[in-house]
Amino acid sequence: MTTRSVDACVLLSPAQMAAADQAAMAAGIGGRRLMAAAGAAVAQAILDRWSCAPVLVLCGLGNNGGDGFIVAQRLRAAGWPVRVALMGDATALRGDAAWAAQGWTGPVESADPTSPAGAGLIVDALLGAGFSRAPDAALDALIEAVNAARVPVCAIDVPTGLDGATGQCPGAVIRADLTVTFFRRKPGHLLLPGRALCGELRCADIGIPPAVLGPIAAQVWANGPDLWLPRFPWPDAGDHKYRRGHVLVIGGAVMLGASRLACLAAARIGAGLVTLAVPPQAWAVQAGALTSVMVESLPSDEGLEQTLADSRRNVLLIGPGLGRSQAARRHVLSLLATGRACVLDADALSVFADQPDVLFDALHPQCVLTPHEGEFARLFPSSGDKLRRARSATQRCGAVLVLKGADTVIAAADGRCAINDNAPPTLATAGAGDVLAGCVAGLLAAGMPAWEAACAAVWLHGLAADQLGWGLLAEDLPGALPGALASLARLAEHRME
Repeated sequence: MTTRSVDACVLLSPAQMAAADQAAMAAGIGGRRLMAAAGAAVAQAILDRWSCAPVLVLCGLGNNGGDGFIVAQRLRAAGWPVRVALMGDATALRGDAAWAAQGWTGPVESADPTSPAGAGLIVDALLGAGFSRAPDAALDALIEAVNAARVPVCAIDVPTGLDGATGQCPGAVIRADLTVTFFRRKPGHLLLPGRALCGELRCADIGIPPAVLGPIAAQVWANGPDLWLPRFPWPDAGDHKYRRGHVLVIGGAVMLGASRLACLAAARIGAGLVTLAVPPQAWAVQAGALTSVMVESLPSDEGLEQTLADSRRNVLLIGPGLGRSQAARRHVLSLLATGRACVLDADALSVFADQPDVLFDALHPQCVLTPHEGEFARLFPSSGDKLRRARSATQRCGAVLVLKGADTVIAAADGRCAINDNAPPTLATAGAGDVLAGCVAGLLAAGMPAWEAACAAVWLHGLAADQLGWGLLAEDLPGALPGALASLARLAEHRME
């Protein structure tokens, strides 16, 4: 995997994108050239997707509006009927935006809520990705009129009203069917609700050289194989089961299915051995339900010394079906005290809701926490967008954090973050998180570093669910992992050609 392929996954905040623009211009690529390329890319995307229709191009006073004027020129040259409406006073246009406006020889209307009337397609060139406050009354009314028009909308960079850094909407926002951005995507394109508001997303090359990314030193990526495929622990001809790693799962006495799901996922995704340790009263049920997973009885509620004595059990997973007793709390701390890689999910997190610092003090960098939003809130009473909350939390606890959801964020204490966007809505089902925890543990056991293992597990979990399709149950997911792994293997072979 090349640095260039990893760079293609980079997500840039609006401020970082502005820095990339400035670096490109410093390298001799003029702003007008960039604007012309951006407008041409948007126009081509429209021509590719829609048939000729009356177009309304809504322009603002900034460079986003300048892109809109270029789009208007291009579409009219292609024979489309085009109207342009400007939000603001044309005398306030400056720089490259003013230059682009001068190239439009047709009339310029004043943008207001009546503007969408008669349009068959609307181009949203009102505001750029850095807009992070609620629209004023006039803009709010225009946004609502665009949405009420119920015609296709193509947004330039981001839909107006959407914060490109966070995916949040401080007020009204335009709902786009197609969004065309440039050079690199932004976090707000992948984080919800932004992802749902962008419609189809295209990222156009407008001539900015990838070398500008060096000084920016971005640390947020779209999750995908380019980030972690070189570290993926494919079985080797010389491997044996212990070399592939041994996952120990600590289960509870009541919610038995959760720990079984985690065990099966760990075994399917690559661990050489998996052992489930459960209270004596659950042993018979679990031993009868599992074949390839070893099941043993916990010696007592007082300690796990015997269970942890075998150092070949190199990854420890606790939480699914654990319960929230004092014994569960002691078990978590016992596992963390070994210094081995640990995956903590569900009750292993919630049991520390009253004293989160007790948990945080015991964590180390080879730990992975996999909370959903409710579990996260019990440990990290923070506010703000999802990316910021995940980063803050991992800085506080020092472990890798997988903040689950349709837009899962995987964050490491060193600042690296990945945003996942391949999870289908069918994953919103009981037990899916237990499978994910097992996936992380299995990859850790096979030798993958913590952040990369978490990223790969999340992506493969989403791919397996997508391949299963509608009607998915969590118990289907472990059996779908071989298909997801086969798809990943084909991708790896293609990359090596």
